[in-house]
Amino acid sequence: MMTAHKLSLSVQYAVGGMNLPTRQQFRRWIKTALQRDVQIVLRIVDEIEGRALNKKFRGKDYATNVLTFVYADTDQLPNNADLLYGDIVICTPVVEQEAREQHKDLRAHYAHLAIHAALHLQGYDHENEQDAAVMEALETKLLAKLRYVDPYKVVESEA
Repeated sequence: MMTAHKLSLSVQYAVGGMNLPTRQQFRRWIKTALQRDVQIVLRIVDEIEGRALNKKFRGKDYATNVLTFVYADTDQLPNNADLLYGDIVICTPVVEQEAREQHKDLRAHYAHLAIHAALHLQGYDHENEQDAAVMEALETKLLAKLRYVDPYKVVESEA
């Protein structure tokens, strides 16, 4: 029998909006992707903060949809050797724009980015084609489990 991994999740809404997922939705999505116990701070931000963080930490002067920060200095914390710590930052205006442009359901796009970030936190990346294929296949499988469509399937425009 598989045991569920523990998730300590703090969600910070630094931006308001009617279409934002709830803490419970983020929790459900992230828990689906867990392969180990994690402690995460998830911050929902505007374009100004998203751009500033992306510039400071990645050297890129634009807001991106999601940023993931893993903290490797957990040896300073007692009795938590198996607990992974990290922050996830999701930029609402970018997510909303991508969903519109890509003809995606907004909730499904948020779910995808939450899962994508949770996988990054656990060591997955998409720096080369092979790693990207592994990560994308896992994301698609996890999203299907949540009854969301394949996020990498191209949706044709209605126009």
